[in-house]
Amino acid sequence: MFTHVMIGSNDLERSRGFYDATFTALGGEPGEMDARGRLVYVHAGSRLMVTEPIDGKPATAANGGTIGIVATSADHVRAWHKAGTEHGGTSIETPPTERPDGSFVAYLRDPDGNKLTTRTLPAR
Repeated sequence: MFTHVMIGSNDLERSRGFYDATFTALGGEPGEMDARGRLVYVHAGSRLMVTEPIDGKPATAANGGTIGIVATSADHVRAWHKAGTEHGGTSIETPPTERPDGSFVAYLRDPDGNKLTTRTLPAR
């Protein structure tokens, strides 16, 4: 169901030390920085990403956080976005759009302000 979980951090190197240690203790791999400066951990098709909040404010338990949900088609992404905005959600970032990796994505905040995204998986 989920594509990824993203959490905020005020110190990515400190976070890297913690997550590298905990994930390798479980048999996983150390994280890698992506092109956007996010620390990424991949396991069994799931991803945990750690980032400094893009709004420039300090990270809190949810600031910088995003919950990602898998969609099977661009039409499902559009439908998810439409249903969300019709039921108290707020469209954020860009309207539903295709990304350079071939995925199709949309972002919303739920009525409580939690950041959500749904996306199709990129073609491999």
